[in-house]
Amino acid sequence: MEGAKLIIEEINREAEQKIKYILEEAEHKADEIKKEAERRAKAKADWIIRKAQTQAELEKQRIIANARLEVRRKKLALQEELIKEVIDSIKERLASIPEEEYLEVLKGLIVEGIQELGEEKVVLSSNERTLSLIEEHLEEIKGIVKEKIGKDVEISLGDPLETLGGVIIQNSTKTIRIDNTFETRMERLQSELRAKIAKILFG
Repeated sequence: MEGAKLIIEEINREAEQKIKYILEEAEHKADEIKKEAERRAKAKADWIIRKAQTQAELEKQRIIANARLEVRRKKLALQEELIKEVIDSIKERLASIPEEEYLEVLKGLIVEGIQELGEEKVVLSSNERTLSLIEEHLEEIKGIVKEKIGKDVEISLGDPLETLGGVIIQNSTKTIRIDNTFETRMERLQSELRAKIAKILFG
């Protein structure tokens, strides 16, 4: 009986050792699985964080781009509004310009146009009010032209046309023309205004 007892104790001892070994192996394996799971979770979390950061950066850039676009759109709208205000102001000024002052403006436009055209015979066209004013002071205008250019220029009047004012100077065959009407000169002025206002708004 004593021998059997010893055998049983030995078997139990071996069984306990095996169980202990199995448990240690299981714990070790569980620890490895846990660490691997944590590593994967961390990697996934890092990936999620990086992805979120990238998306956030893209969204930030989109918002900034849209904001800049909106600012530029508003500046352009303001630019157009300012140009319109200036042009409207000029039109109001031209509509109320006194005849004496208008005549002086006309003289300058006519001389400038004739000099640029370089012809000895010219035809002047404008609205009815302007043509009447030119006709009334034609001899005076011819004298000024001769004084400025240094030679006589034959000046005749063409048909009335729709314009705020100013004058179109053409050669006798009407194949070459210098447009010194207020509308055309305002268009030239508008380009300069746009550039100046754009510089103020956009730098």
